[in-house]
Amino acid sequence: MKTITLGLVGVGRIGVMHATNIAALNKALAPGVRVELKLTDVAAEHARTVAAGLGAEFVPSVNGLLAAGIDGLLIATGTATHPELIKAGVDAGVPVFCEKPVGVNVAESLPVLDYIRDHGGVVQIGHQRRFDAGYLEAKRAYDAGELGWIHSLRAITGDMTPPPVEFLATSGGLFRDCSVHDFDILRWLTGREIVEVYSRGSNNGDPAIGEVGDVDTALAVITFDDGTVGTVAATRYNGAGHDVRLELQGSKGSVMVGLDGQAALKSAEPGVAFPSGTPHQTFAERFAGAYVSELAAFVELIQGLRPNPCTAEDAVAASKVADAAQESLLTGAPVRVAV
Repeated sequence: MKTITLGLVGVGRIGVMHATNIAALNKALAPGVRVELKLTDVAAEHARTVAAGLGAEFVPSVNGLLAAGIDGLLIATGTATHPELIKAGVDAGVPVFCEKPVGVNVAESLPVLDYIRDHGGVVQIGHQRRFDAGYLEAKRAYDAGELGWIHSLRAITGDMTPPPVEFLATSGGLFRDCSVHDFDILRWLTGREIVEVYSRGSNNGDPAIGEVGDVDTALAVITFDDGTVGTVAATRYNGAGHDVRLELQGSKGSVMVGLDGQAALKSAEPGVAFPSGTPHQTFAERFAGAYVSELAAFVELIQGLRPNPCTAEDAVAASKVADAAQESLLTGAPVRVAV
């Protein structure tokens, strides 16, 4: 039996979700491979409780974790800590999985890319939509030519309720925090670069969101390098439920990701009952399977069984689009995406 030891830094909401998924990961891995977990957090007593509940080992510090013989490092801390933790994992010579983004902004992220490259590091960034069954099928259909040439794309991400204003004050804005997932998946699915963004936003919910410099709803018109156009919409107030969808319309056919029995919408047509299920309430439910699959991919990456499914360069490319969208929101003008 081969044992892979993962070290997790950070057991807040995302960290606890990853820790729980790691505990259940052994069911999804190939026979003869098992995963064990060691974790740490500055909130030591909370981390001890999480570790005890999952049969994991609590380690008092990041340095102690890196010295504990781990095979891979998982980072689920606040964004501001990502660059130094990524570099610490690279220095320790272990593959790193880090929640998006690489850094608070692109300017802070670029030196991290150089560091990873110069030190031969392996860093996977957590854009979990790349592992969602619907997006995978849409990419298969697109790559197979079943949709023909794409004339337009429409992406939607709607949170049911906004996170605390204290979080929004440091999130970098709706496009950086939320729509960056759409920008990443559109690049990944089409294999094309987004070269220009024109965005608008509004605040009709909690005035405090505007007071910290953010918007609660926004729309970006995007242009790809081949001239194809699309829209990316986001909101913090989708009361019907957590709504993540992507529509690809082509010359031969169209597909929609997220149109299932739990979609957060109702048909206005008489006699149409679909979708009839209870809508997802949060992103964790919507992408439960994808989060497990991305960790399984990380374990395979550690073993050298697959290429990196989402590099730090990929993540920064999506962040460049998000930066352009935020700039357009502020200036009211189209913005070219930085090369």
